[in-house]
Amino acid sequence: MANSTGSSNGTSAAARFGTFDGVFTPNILTILGIILFLRLGWVVGQVGLFGALAIVLLANAISLLTGLSLSSVATNMRVRAGGNYYLISRSLGLEIGGAIGIPLYLSQAISVAFYIIGFTEALLAIEFFRGIDPRLIATSVTLAFILISYIGADFALKIQFFILLVLMASLGSFFIGGLDLSNDNYVFIGSMDSIFRDSPVLTSSLSENVSFWVVFAVFFPAVTGIEVGVSLSGDLKNPSFSIPVGTIVSILFTALIYIIAVVFFAMNETRGNLLSNNLAMQNIAVVPALILAGVWASTLSSALGSVLAAPRTLQAIARDNVVPKWMASQMGSATEPRMAVLLTGVIAVGVIWMGDLDVVAPVISMFFLNTYGMVNLAAAIEKVVANPSYRPRFDVPWWVSVFGALGCYGAMFLINPIATVIAIIISGGVFFVLERRGLQRTWGDVRSGIWFALSRYALINLESMGVDSKNWRPNLIVFTGQPHNREQLVQVADWLSLGRGIVTFFQFIIGEVDHESELLMRKTARKHIRGFIEENQMKAFAEVEIVKSFNDGAVMVAQAHGIGAIEANSILMGWSREPGGRQKQMHLMHDLVGLRKSVLFLNYDRERGFGNYRVMNVWWQGRGGNEDLMLLIAHLIEDHGRWRGATVRLMRVVDNSAAIEQTRQHMQTTLASARVDAEPVIIVRDSPDTPINEIIKKNSVDADLSILGMQVFDDYDEREAYADRLHTLATAVGTVLLVRNAELDTDLLNSDD
Repeated sequence: MANSTGSSNGTSAAARFGTFDGVFTPNILTILGIILFLRLGWVVGQVGLFGALAIVLLANAISLLTGLSLSSVATNMRVRAGGNYYLISRSLGLEIGGAIGIPLYLSQAISVAFYIIGFTEALLAIEFFRGIDPRLIATSVTLAFILISYIGADFALKIQFFILLVLMASLGSFFIGGLDLSNDNYVFIGSMDSIFRDSPVLTSSLSENVSFWVVFAVFFPAVTGIEVGVSLSGDLKNPSFSIPVGTIVSILFTALIYIIAVVFFAMNETRGNLLSNNLAMQNIAVVPALILAGVWASTLSSALGSVLAAPRTLQAIARDNVVPKWMASQMGSATEPRMAVLLTGVIAVGVIWMGDLDVVAPVISMFFLNTYGMVNLAAAIEKVVANPSYRPRFDVPWWVSVFGALGCYGAMFLINPIATVIAIIISGGVFFVLERRGLQRTWGDVRSGIWFALSRYALINLESMGVDSKNWRPNLIVFTGQPHNREQLVQVADWLSLGRGIVTFFQFIIGEVDHESELLMRKTARKHIRGFIEENQMKAFAEVEIVKSFNDGAVMVAQAHGIGAIEANSILMGWSREPGGRQKQMHLMHDLVGLRKSVLFLNYDRERGFGNYRVMNVWWQGRGGNEDLMLLIAHLIEDHGRWRGATVRLMRVVDNSAAIEQTRQHMQTTLASARVDAEPVIIVRDSPDTPINEIIKKNSVDADLSILGMQVFDDYDEREAYADRLHTLATAVGTVLLVRNAELDTDLLNSDD
């Protein structure tokens, strides 16, 4: 994927942190959080040593797969501010990035409040704080953290080292206490020289209404802390190096901590105490007070990580105009997203005073997991699509990322199916709103690569299978020039192709390709056609070619347009009002039919237009091979909403009344076989000398569109004479579509094997 270059997302002013202080430390401070100190013992008590190790390994495997995918995407681009939002939006597009980024930011902002509420509850273990409203304590801590973040990430990341020191001291107290060999309850077992209690907690003994996956759901949020480090991407000196190294090392380091902690819980405590005492860690620690300090440190470190990450996510989203631009204001700071910091503080304080947050909490976890799942999908899609621009320094096989995505979304449903559905609906709603807004971007994303890969696969398979009558559909070249000048042709093309075929609007510029003026005209004309298509919300293509003459250009384009089995099979143009123009059209039709391109000429009645869109007459002469295409055209037009419910009449002229019954049976058999809903109408010619144009005029007074077949003549002079006869026929009544079927050996109405 090409590197993005945006003036507003530069990193030079903010780049000041390395791998250790900018990624590794924030990650481990978030991962080694409240679950380690207050819930891991319960996990061991429920599923035992072996089950807890399985949970830790499975959860960290998902986290590691996500870290690998994250590393792959991050080393393929110059990573700027915004973390996972930036990576997803630059890979999967701005709409998907916004659909993930906005809920992600809200989750990060709300998490500030959650972690601080957790700290406040732990603080109430001290008698002094029990008489104070917990919301006041939580608000004060939040405001202090917002002030720290407002001052700058430098100050905040210095504080994290003090918190890290407290955290490591509390873990050290726990591990040293667990290795107290003076306890008579420990014995040595075999040559492994392992230390166990007389009855270590090895196997599962689940409480009522608790399953393995319920326990997994309790533990899994512990390993989702890698969001914090990547969110500081805009502040890193070398994000393409620091993000993969810091993320993967932090995952492996914290996984080791959790594994050792699981073993120590199983070795040192009884199942009953593990299940009933959230602070069972204090019973093992050599300095129990340090465990309470560790609880405070873990909650504060997680809150600090969120208060640093959330504003940077919001700033990146605002810089892309997904949310109002003023939210990205730095308010005089060269490095800090101060407006986003203040907004984050408002959200956090508001959440603190909301009261019961149990309903919101699961949805927040789902947003984080959804983000990780999308990072995995981005890496997998980039790898599978294999754009030449995707050249990550940290290359990961596509299946690794697929397993990571499956792990994330599987964990979501296992943890809370209802919250998962809510999170998906919210993200989908944001995506829909952003899609409707038509956001402008200055970078490419992988979506065009996806469509290219799918198109390539489809074209290759279609080429080997071929196209038969059952799968025939119009692939139209429409010679409109600038389509706003020939909107009637645009209408017909839209009716014929809607949801079924392919339309390309062509304009010819008569000139030479080596003239600068013609090249400029070509570029401008194509832009105008594309603008017309987008303005009218059409599914069509725009092409402009420089040719020496119209007929030569039409023949050239008819042969060259398309790829593989997707080639043009029909040409639509307006019927000329000039004798010379009509003669040229007859010569052109002869050449196009020789190339197996069906030809449609529209003679548009400027006074009547398409009338009331209620009646179509298909004039069938019973010879020439045009009936298949004419009936199919009538069916396609009638299926369009504008013509829905219109009457299609299949018109046939016979010379005498004796032929009526046989002709009717033949027409009904044809319509029934083709399953085309049309009314057979048989007209008896008054006299063999009665001109066909008189018959058409008399019987098509109420027709809004008449469809007539054409013949092809090899004789040059006869073509010109036929052009005059056609004009008389085409101008007999209303708007007429002249049709020449070039695929005479193909039964276009056939739908049977």
